[in-house]
Order: sequence, then structure tokens, then C-alpha cells
Amino acid sequence: MPDLPVRFDAVVHPTARLSGTVQAQPSKNYTTRFLLAAALAEGESVVRGVASSEDAEALLSCLRAWGARIELSGGDAYVTGFGARPSPDTRLEVGNAGAVARFLLAVAALTSGTEVVTDSPHSLGQRPMGDLLAALTALGLTVQSAAGGRLPVTVSGGPALGGPVSVSAEQSSQFLSGLLFAAPLLERGLDITVTGHLRSEPPIRQTLDTLRRFGVQVEAATDLRRIRVPGAQRYQAGDYRVPGDYPGSAALLVAGAILPGEVTVAGLDPHDLQGERLALDVLREMGTDLRREGDAVTVRGGSPLHGVTRDGDPFTDAVQVLCAAAAAAEGCTTWHNVATLRLKECDRISDTRAELLRLGVQARETADSLTVCGGAVRGNVTVDGHGDHRMIMLLSLLGLRASGPVTITGAHHIRKSYPEFFAHLQALGARVDVLARS
Repeated sequence: MPDLPVRFDAVVHPTARLSGTVQAQPSKNYTTRFLLAAALAEGESVVRGVASSEDAEALLSCLRAWGARIELSGGDAYVTGFGARPSPDTRLEVGNAGAVARFLLAVAALTSGTEVVTDSPHSLGQRPMGDLLAALTALGLTVQSAAGGRLPVTVSGGPALGGPVSVSAEQSSQFLSGLLFAAPLLERGLDITVTGHLRSEPPIRQTLDTLRRFGVQVEAATDLRRIRVPGAQRYQAGDYRVPGDYPGSAALLVAGAILPGEVTVAGLDPHDLQGERLALDVLREMGTDLRREGDAVTVRGGSPLHGVTRDGDPFTDAVQVLCAAAAAAEGCTTWHNVATLRLKECDRISDTRAELLRLGVQARETADSLTVCGGAVRGNVTVDGHGDHRMIMLLSLLGLRASGPVTITGAHHIRKSYPEFFAHLQALGARVDVLARS
């Protein structure tokens, strides 16, 4: 696909068959974690296979503002870190990247003053930060924020000494991950007690995995309710490779499952800690012909699918694309324990239900669940991407089996995590038209 306009809508046409092999894009989550850890190290690290996305660009800009020297070459990042001394009195623009904002707010505990701002006040600017800000305040830092503990936020009074601290992970596991990144560089480290219902364990385990890869000692309870990170440690500079991305790859595998043909996604580590790896198990349970050979996963589409009921919390970033499989399945599928989906780029429960209904797909919701029933998808319809990359993926998959073309407004927001998504769909045989917007 040629270079895309800055702003565009996408028209996805019905497709009879998909086939081919695509290399998985690098993991968005691990890219964020590895780049941050490399900046927190002293000396030069190489992070190989960095994801190309708006989130990665936002993080790179912020790390440079804090004093890291970063050069990009052929998809690799050469990072000379600032260690425990990010530049003070710095303003960080995080775009619409929630994980970037929360990680950097916590790492701001190392500085005498950092302001974190967003150019997306109606998206990231509405997402909660209060539980993290309360933990930073308990560590002796001064925190100033917009109403309701939202961005913009200024953290000052550091570097914090560390010590015992409690944080709620009820609304987001990113609060805990952010504190974990700061912990080893604080004089006393952190002894963290996690309160509330612990959401999204897999990303926390990815953070712990990253710390250990970079030479940080961590003691974590099996249930992650208590995590101790000794202080005065150092991140070890080195050579690190970003694994393949399961959330984005799940979209391609769902596309392969709902249409005849054979689709392979290569570069997916079978032992990866990304929770969205479970999307493969869900597709199998729904009746997909799916097999793995090493790091390559192949689906043969066209088999009848059936609805399932699953706890969606372990694979939250794949729930939406799996809704496309649910819409192609016999019966109804329910994802429960997914309340945190309401706190993403959009309300991924109510907004998803609204777009499904617009396309003639029956769906219902509760406070923490979403149910999707299989059936035909109405074509010749315009749907709203809601500025959400995961929503755009879902609507694209639904368009592949609609009765006519489906137009997705604001499709350029796919760049947040998967700029090559439409190109990869086309490589598999889909037809996608791009309409530039003024």
C-alpha cells in the first residue's frame, strides 16, 4: 500500500478468500518497555526490531527530552541512556499513549520536576491517573493535576527515596508497571502492595520480565500482590530484540478464521508472556483449524465457528478483534470481567456494541461484559472508528464479510499501534480503499 494520507477513512470491501504469510509486527508493549529500560540504563543499548507506531514515536520523543541519545537505523534503536538522572524541569508530550504517560509519570519520581501533557484531551486526557498519583504522593512527591487526577500532571520534589507503598491496580495495571520501572533506581527501592482487584496480570509479568532481562533483581509473590524491588540498582545496557506482537497478529488470524483460505503469521514466540497469546486458544475453542510450527501460526478458514464464554481480562487487547470471530460464529459469545475496556481510547464495551448494532450484528452489554451473537453483517454502512486502533481493526474484519462495502471514519488512528495493518490485509487478498480527509 502506498504512503497513506495523514488523515483518512478506509473502505473495506467484502472478500471471498484470504491467503498468504505475513511477518508479525514487533510488539507494541515490549517496544515501550525495552526502550524505557534502555534509557534507564547507563551506556549504549541496542533494541532490535522496534515497533513503528505513534506510541513508540511519542515515547522516543519523551526519552530524548529527558536526555537519552537515540538513533534509529533499519528498525533498530541505538539508545544511550540517562540512567537514574533524567533531565529535570522537562515537559513531556505523550500524545495519546496511555502506557507511555503512566510509565513516565512514575519514573518522574527520579526528577526534581517533570510535566506530562497530552495533545489528546478528549481521549487520553479523560483516562484516570488518580491511583498512580496517590502512590507518588505517598512517596513524598508533590503532584499537581487537572480535575479528577487527569493530564496534564506535574510531579516534583524528587528524587523520591522509596520504601513501602500501596497502589491500586483496579483501573489499570500500568500504574504498577510504572512504579516497577522507577523502583530499582530509588535509593530504598520499593516494597509494593497491590490493592483492589488486580487487572491484566500479563502486562505486569511482561514488565517483570523486562526488568529481569535488564539485570534488575525483583521479588514478586506468585499472585503479584506483593512485589519488592531492592534500591540502588542499575539497568544493564545490552542487546535486546523485541518479540512479535500478539494483539495485532490476532486480528490477522481472526481474519483468516472467518473467511476461506489459509493465513500464516510468522514471528510469534510460543512462550511469550503477552496475554493476547491466549487468543489462539480462544480461536481453537471456537472451532478454528489452527496449527503452530515453531514461531509461525497458521489458520485454515471456512470451518464453522461456535460461540464461547470466556474471561477476557487476560487478553484485553484481543477482545475486540475476537468479536469479529464471534459475529461469524453460531450462537453468542460473552467476554466477561472486561470492565477496564471502558477506560481505553474509547469505551470499548458501549462503543463497540453501538458499532456492531449499526452493522446489524446483535450485541448486548453489562457493566463488565460484552456479548456478541453471530449473524450476517450489513454492508454499505459508514461506521465510526472512535479514534481507537483496536476498534478500527474490528470494523475492518467485519467489513471483510459484510454484504457490501463498510466505510470506517478516522481510520488513520490505526497508526497508534499497527501502521501496516491495512497493507498486511491487502497482502492477504483483501481490498481496502483509502479516502483522504482534509
